[in-house]
Amino acid sequence: MQSSWKDNIYQQREQLALMLREPLATLAEQCAPLWGRRNELNTALIASFETIPHCTYLYCLDTDARQISDNITKQGVLPGHFARDRSHRPYMKEAVPVWGFLLSDAYISLAKSRPSLTALQIVRSQNGHPLGYLGADFDLRDLPVSSALYEEPEHWRQVKGDPSIRGNVFQQCRVESPMDQNLDQALAILEELLTQRGVFQCQIHFSSSQATLWTLDDPYRYRILDQEALSDPDICLVYPPQPYPEDAVIPQPEVARILASLRSLRMADENIYLRMSSINLFNGMVSLTFSCDGTHYMRYDEFLGKDGPFWF
Repeated sequence: MQSSWKDNIYQQREQLALMLREPLATLAEQCAPLWGRRNELNTALIASFETIPHCTYLYCLDTDARQISDNITKQGVLPGHFARDRSHRPYMKEAVPVWGFLLSDAYISLAKSRPSLTALQIVRSQNGHPLGYLGADFDLRDLPVSSALYEEPEHWRQVKGDPSIRGNVFQQCRVESPMDQNLDQALAILEELLTQRGVFQCQIHFSSSQATLWTLDDPYRYRILDQEALSDPDICLVYPPQPYPEDAVIPQPEVARILASLRSLRMADENIYLRMSSINLFNGMVSLTFSCDGTHYMRYDEFLGKDGPFWF
């Protein structure tokens, strides 16, 4: 079963929480008898800073979220934060669970405008009365990423675009573009590039008569073919012949069928028509953006199984 980006976030947060909860609880116990004494709290935080992995700042807060220590960094005391009111910060607006440890949602830091998160540990007196919080801030750049990069889902997804465009869709009609006037030849060139010449992804902009290509030999840079290139089969000579990739999800014969279906969707209706589409051989996905500014993402075989009534 494929994991989504939300699943990966959950797994990553679980591992971070397991890493941080015990050392923060231990440090909170050390801070409790020093509560209210700024310099002694600073000394305790400095002494234990290295026990909190990947930490950027350590500090102590009272129950009103006002800072009662300085910010402590790897280099020592960072002045300017004593008595700071943190009650408005995102992590102070989350409910700390009953077990006294919270790993906040990520937020954008004030100091560096970077994605960060905060761990809060409740500090309690000997009789269990809450004294405040031990806070630890983390820059996401410093945190390890232990989970694999998620894969894009293969199920059909529809994303709605600009409501103003959707509301006026029947007041507009398709204007024939230069690509439309020569569409069969442009699509034949794209089929050659995708199946024989090392192009693994293309975005076809029907309305603006251009295509953006990514190649196996140079996947980090794109090439743009304008209408002049898309009407000249000689452009294929620029791209060396290559075997069709064995690990492509889209079978080679299906590329021509996909392009033929895109042609039909471009020409089928004057009001609701295809404006842009993309094909990725390795994702096995086709995207389609229509004149109503709605975009669909679906697997190539699901796309080929849809007929006109589904779209219109």
